[in-house]
Amino acid sequence: MINPLDDWNRAWPAPAKLNLFLHVVGRRADGYHLLQTVFRLIDLSDWVRFTPLSSAEVRLAKPLPGVEENDELCVRAARLLQRESGCQRGIEISIEKNIPTGAGLGGGSSDAATTLIALDRLWGLDLSSQRLADLGRGLGADVPFFLCRENAFGEGVGDQLRPLRLPPTWYVVLVPPVAVSTADIFAAPELTRDTKSIKISSFSDGFGHNDLEPVVSRRYPVVAAYLAWLKAFGDARMSGSGSCVFAGFSTERRARAVVSALPADMRGFAVRGLDEHPLASGPSRTKAGETGK
Repeated sequence: MINPLDDWNRAWPAPAKLNLFLHVVGRRADGYHLLQTVFRLIDLSDWVRFTPLSSAEVRLAKPLPGVEENDELCVRAARLLQRESGCQRGIEISIEKNIPTGAGLGGGSSDAATTLIALDRLWGLDLSSQRLADLGRGLGADVPFFLCRENAFGEGVGDQLRPLRLPPTWYVVLVPPVAVSTADIFAAPELTRDTKSIKISSFSDGFGHNDLEPVVSRRYPVVAAYLAWLKAFGDARMSGSGSCVFAGFSTERRARAVVSALPADMRGFAVRGLDEHPLASGPSRTKAGETGK
């Protein structure tokens, strides 16, 4: 029998993602960009813990560098869930950050999605997947992807999702020492916004490109330098709005060999692509080294 206390005592995973390609295919009248992309989950996670409070307050246990508490997506997610469900239970949120910020890996959006999934369970709300996705859409374009809990072909503003099976792949992810503002890149006048749309059946491994990559590379030369280095080993491209760049490999051995060749002044890691979110079949996965009890 599952002990409900285990859910309170555990750390909840919030995995990162890669955009295997990212095309900007248009722009809506409200200024939001229309995209086509493939989201791939990877085995790199933030970890989120929740402690109940006697009041209805939602707060962080410890501030995150450079982020006001009221702007933190986990806090916004918890408050939104309170407001929309009528729940008046309070919560303290602790986040162990392993996903680089401003890197195009979706860390903040994933943290928010995990907060919605976890608090829906911990507070006994039992909201539908569609209801959670609707709430997530109001927090950020990538949040619905993490709530769908599997790899997906994304359209619209990235929130129209269709599940997609992807081949087993290891990735080398390089982390340039800059944080990129997504809003600034999408606002760039030189951004290409008319890439031709495709059907999901046209996608295959290695397809496409990232329309944001040239803009980021011009504004952040260090990103261009990391890309140039990685392209010597394979089809390297940028994830999301950057700054991280990546390349896929068929074996762990090959990926780790590339990482071992990194210059001393570059940061990067090898990571496995996931078939589904760690919480896809319920909150059974605990942080490494924990029993959940």
